[in-house]
Amino acid sequence: MKANGTVFKYGDNVDTDVIIPARYLNATDGAELAKHCMEDIDKEFIHKVKNGDIIVAKKNFGCGSSREHAPLAIKCAGVSCVIAETFARIFYRNAINIGLPIIECEEASRRIENGDQVEIDFDSGVIYNRTKGESYQGQAFPPFMQGIIKAGGLIPYINEKG
Repeated sequence: MKANGTVFKYGDNVDTDVIIPARYLNATDGAELAKHCMEDIDKEFIHKVKNGDIIVAKKNFGCGSSREHAPLAIKCAGVSCVIAETFARIFYRNAINIGLPIIECEEASRRIENGDQVEIDFDSGVIYNRTKGESYQGQAFPPFMQGIIKAGGLIPYINEKG
């Protein structure tokens, strides 16, 4: 499994309230949530993001409340992966549960810049920055997690296993 796209770069402590502002939490439809993804931190994000693009952040991405709306908004906006130095644990679990690939990698989080072109190999965990010609070693996904992501989330995965 691979992903590649243009990077949107953010800093430390990007919380769920800026990923999807609380005023939109009455919506549960992913497409509706995606229309407001990141708007309190980056008003242009939703107008610029393309399918396959990648978010890179620093420490503690997804901190704040435990809502599944945040990773769902990111996934439905077309983001193929989020790379960060660290993730809030509940965001990490929610992301996998809804089928959004995420990778922790301190070096990638520091070296990748906004607008870089990045490719990720989920089997090996290698993150390749095509813009800079650099590679960074992230944590590879275990096969069962790749199965969850390929299925589109935990519930579709369980339903496939029947």
